[in-house]
Amino acid sequence: MNPPQTSPRQTQSYIRDLLQSRRLMPKNKMGQNFLIDLNLLDLIVQTAELSHSDSVLEVGTGTGSLTAKISDKAGALTSVELDLDFSRMAFELHSWRPNLSLMHHDILERKNEMNPGVMAEWERMTIARGCTSRKLVANLPYVVATPVIANLLIAGPVIDRMVVMVQWEMAERMMAQPSTKAYGSLAILVQALARVSIVRRLPPTAFWPQPKVDSAIIDIRPDPEMRKRIPDVAGFRAFLRDLYTQRRKSLRHALSGWPGGRREKKDVDAKLAEAGIDGASRAEAHDLAMHLRLYEIFGN
Repeated sequence: MNPPQTSPRQTQSYIRDLLQSRRLMPKNKMGQNFLIDLNLLDLIVQTAELSHSDSVLEVGTGTGSLTAKISDKAGALTSVELDLDFSRMAFELHSWRPNLSLMHHDILERKNEMNPGVMAEWERMTIARGCTSRKLVANLPYVVATPVIANLLIAGPVIDRMVVMVQWEMAERMMAQPSTKAYGSLAILVQALARVSIVRRLPPTAFWPQPKVDSAIIDIRPDPEMRKRIPDVAGFRAFLRDLYTQRRKSLRHALSGWPGGRREKKDVDAKLAEAGIDGASRAEAHDLAMHLRLYEIFGN
């Protein structure tokens, strides 16, 4: 295929015509809401600060709007699409790009594990193109946003930056502070391993079809020094998951009625008292430092 001189401006009318020509319709259950504000597409790429040393993973190729812009800036791009029809369309439109690998796969092997085939291809592209850093840049489908971010933070490979679009509710959950409704295991895990900021809140009108909720562009910067505080990151994630299955209970009750096996309340009370922690308080009232302390005491 001969490469086009320029990538088309993927406006709403262009995307509608593109899908109609292939008799395709966006699938709501797969989170197929396409960003049609070209300035916001540029903002995502600018925030990621891409260079030829970057090997990028994109989850959700879609029509290739963001794919093309990433490919123009990055050294390598591995882009994954679950929908077979959209994957075929992306291949027709963008496979001419020498630094782009298009894959038709589910990004997840299971909820807590990335697809090993995708990870292997990302590794191959990184080496083949001589890249020295990795970034996730994507308009993440809502159903996989949380596990993709969490899995990459926990299991690797070492990733330098994540600039992703997610639902506003998820952005709030990652940024949440103690004693707020959104505060929970996701906020604690992400804030324990990375520095997170909201770049821009996006209204439904920025997309076609329009979703029912606002979205956000977020910037996640994993911090190796922060990670060193947690010897077993996967264990910490499991600890938080179990702790917050009972978030409305006091600490003493939540820690004794453990999903993985009950603890004696007298032992829990003794350890909490020794650490000077109020057993009648709830986990959601405590900051990150206290959760790290709780894991140190009860994580084994």
